[in-house]
Amino acid sequence: MSKPAKDSLLLLEDGSIFYGRAFGAEVDSVGEVVFNTGMVGYLESMTDPSYAGQILAFTYPLIGNYGVPHYSDRDGYGLPRFFESDSIKVKGIVVQEACKEPSHWASKRTLSKWMESEGVPGIEGVDTRALVAKLREAGVMMGTIAVGAESRDTERISELLARAENYSSQNFVKAVSVSKPVIHGDSERRVVLLDCGTKYGIVRNLLHRGFQVVRLPYNSTYSTVMKYDPEGVVVCNGPGDPKILTETARCVGSLVDSEVPVLGICLGEQVLGMSQGAETFKLKYGHRGQNKPCLDLTTGRGYVTSQNHGYALAEKSLKSSDLRPWFMNADDRTVEGVMHASRPCMAVQFHPEATPGPYDTLFVFDRFTAMMKGKDIRGAEIRNVRA
Repeated sequence: MSKPAKDSLLLLEDGSIFYGRAFGAEVDSVGEVVFNTGMVGYLESMTDPSYAGQILAFTYPLIGNYGVPHYSDRDGYGLPRFFESDSIKVKGIVVQEACKEPSHWASKRTLSKWMESEGVPGIEGVDTRALVAKLREAGVMMGTIAVGAESRDTERISELLARAENYSSQNFVKAVSVSKPVIHGDSERRVVLLDCGTKYGIVRNLLHRGFQVVRLPYNSTYSTVMKYDPEGVVVCNGPGDPKILTETARCVGSLVDSEVPVLGICLGEQVLGMSQGAETFKLKYGHRGQNKPCLDLTTGRGYVTSQNHGYALAEKSLKSSDLRPWFMNADDRTVEGVMHASRPCMAVQFHPEATPGPYDTLFVFDRFTAMMKGKDIRGAEIRNVRA
């Protein structure tokens, strides 16, 4: 028989308390509390390095219903088939219900057992609608999951949270980036990936297009990148405040100046923008889910995209740079993509590789491939679709 669940609570920095039941590892955890609006994809989301340092609340009421496969199940490129990295990256999860009897042909264990094996706590039975409403109204904030907390000193837990370092001040990229070069594939055509915490889906898409992928540490210098004689460079997704990544931005600026084709994805867009003098800002509650609408400003066409970011480029700051808006978020009108006016570089704030999510924007990788072949992919003039 399974042991009974312990009482648990989620305490937010504004003093709000959400009670529930513990599952996963019976440990306390502190992180920035954010939410994801996707209905599926908990495996990919929980292993996405962009969630490092965060406690993730799922808005869909039932999580874990198709279980958890083994990491040893690999695709044709030798990458884990169902995961975006080799371990859980979230600090904890918050759900309405954690499924205890999953059903799927690839499932080998429950969500709770997986989390327990990796030391990650969860809390279920939470009114996630109320939690999300609070985060949308007040903005994301630091919080702690405390196991057995109903019988413990909440004042002590509050003090623990108050002493915790703020999310925005920490360099999480350092923890999720490779520490030395990692090479995928054996093609003679080579792309360097500046690894700020890449999802395997990005690596997979580059391999699928016939490139060898060389993952380099996030703080690699321009000269180190150029030693690999790449056809292009991808600056990938990752966690935390982009303003911390001054070394990465300096390298990207040198790449743009030397007209090496560059593609930025998610955090990579923010870093590219910084390298060109643009500014970033923190969104109130971010964009996290697989149902985020974006407009292509060159065609007026809309796309449903997969997203996971809490920062964005400030549109006004682009006016003093050579970057031009390419995509716009249809919900809040924030910048979702940029192109350089004269050099071969572009970036998107969403995830064209999806995993999880719709594959509407896989063409971004094809345009990057064309750009590396010397083709001008900037397309038509920006249309007036901002009203």
